[in-house]
Amino acid sequence: MKKIVCFLGAFAVCAGLVFAASFKNGAKVYVSVKSAVLKDGTGLFAKSVGKVSYGDNLIVVESGSKKTKVRLSSNSSLAGWIPNGSLTTKKISKSGGSSVNASSNELALAGKGFSAEAEKAFKSSNGNLDYAKVDEIEKITVSENELSEFITEGHLRGGE
Repeated sequence: MKKIVCFLGAFAVCAGLVFAASFKNGAKVYVSVKSAVLKDGTGLFAKSVGKVSYGDNLIVVESGSKKTKVRLSSNSSLAGWIPNGSLTTKKISKSGGSSVNASSNELALAGKGFSAEAEKAFKSSNGNLDYAKVDEIEKITVSENELSEFITEGHLRGGE
């Protein structure tokens, strides 16, 4: 029994190391989500320093196991930490000269391999699911000032 537990523990550690996304310093990466906030640190409560959008070209400054420090290619003074899951090494073209009839939401989903056809197929095979509350929650936003007040009033620290 001890051998099995040790084996599973070692396997979990190895799998974590293999699947932990990291990027090489100086590498070009692209934003693979609709939008993301760049922060001045890796902690949950770090201050926002800027915002990036789907397809923005970034350069890796420093890579971590969960977050990567990047700078915007078009504005090297804008740099901050972003979750690794919001980045991809696959080149994303925003729109090459031709017009695109898709929202930024649709483009972000397509970048993740999800299309209108995939959504339609999922809905038809799961017709009893209702996503109205999910849509409602996704519309909630919290300002930087509100978050700062919450952190101060709750005496929260760190957040990593």
